[in-house]
Amino acid sequence: MAILQPDLSHAGGITECYKIAGMAEAYDVGLAPHCPLGPIALAACLHVDFVSHNAVFQEQSMGIHYNKGAELLDFVKNKEDFNMEGGFFKPLMKPGLGVEIDEARVIELSKNAPDWRNPLWRYEDGSVAEW
Repeated sequence: MAILQPDLSHAGGITECYKIAGMAEAYDVGLAPHCPLGPIALAACLHVDFVSHNAVFQEQSMGIHYNKGAELLDFVKNKEDFNMEGGFFKPLMKPGLGVEIDEARVIELSKNAPDWRNPLWRYEDGSVAEW
């Protein structure tokens, strides 16, 4: 294995993925957190990247064709903090994860949002299955 891609949203969050990154580093394996989600998940991934010596690159979905109408930074006030320079993100310097959510925009757009739920897969006996 050359590069490990843990998803912070599924692998236990920042602390767990930092531990995963450390174990990967011990075996000379690169880190590239999987992040197909929103700005909070991206900020969490970036914080892990910033402190992991084996961080190789950061997957993100800004400007990808399928996000029209739901771009990664549509709900963020501090879009400029996510600008890349020379292909690199700068450390996020604001408190917490460094993301300022535009709550008024989230509330406004949620009024017309579909009632969507992540599918829950179950085995025949009713127990929850991994997806």
